[in-house]
Amino acid sequence: MTVDLNADAGESYGAFTYGQDEAVFPWVTSANLACGFHGGSPSRIREAVRLAKAYGVAVGAHPGFPDLVGFGRREMALSPEEVYADVLYQIGALYAFLRAEGLPLHHVKPHGALYLKACKDRETARAIALAVKAFDPGLPLVVLPGTVYEEEARKAGLRVVLEAFPERAYLRSGQLAPRSLPGSWITDPKEAARRAVRMVLEGKVEALDGGEVAVRAETLCIHGDNPNAPEVARVVREALEAQGVEVRAF
Repeated sequence: MTVDLNADAGESYGAFTYGQDEAVFPWVTSANLACGFHGGSPSRIREAVRLAKAYGVAVGAHPGFPDLVGFGRREMALSPEEVYADVLYQIGALYAFLRAEGLPLHHVKPHGALYLKACKDRETARAIALAVKAFDPGLPLVVLPGTVYEEEARKAGLRVVLEAFPERAYLRSGQLAPRSLPGSWITDPKEAARRAVRMVLEGKVEALDGGEVAVRAETLCIHGDNPNAPEVARVVREALEAQGVEVRAF
């Protein structure tokens, strides 16, 4: 059994530093790099690409809403045409740096509020999928299982990669618990690791509002902006490998 371990990265810009990419990259197998809209800047994107190359980490695009102030975590009322253009633009921006370093673009995974909006809004989901398809119809798109986002990605004929979140709480509905709810974040690395192992081996996890949720996980996400992200990534990877799970890029 195999699983990918991904982390959001490259989100620093200007004088502002987010995440600990150099401490996280030794433990993950793929990274979702910000493309300048919710985080990242040309020089910081270049740094992150080079760092990923040094650690052998597969690089994906992490397009978000144009919201540096809110770190891309505030939903915006963009039209499908605007979402399409913004996603295509951001993929192209990251790809320029990857091409300069001789690296392939491994996947696309939307960030924050854009990802969550795609899970519930079919037009947003379709716009993202069509933008990815226009850039490269063979490019994998990371999705939350059981959502309209997954449905639209499959309708577009894209390779779909199913994602789970060991350090985020789920609701019985299968959606991620809003960050405003107490307990929506799992900060204990050992608890995140326990959940990760259960997600991969059993295909389920406890819900914040009671009961259990079925999950399908080809990749597990570690949020790179968490203060203890390096420790979470290390403990999760070690726990998976201790159970015989091979951790590698999808």
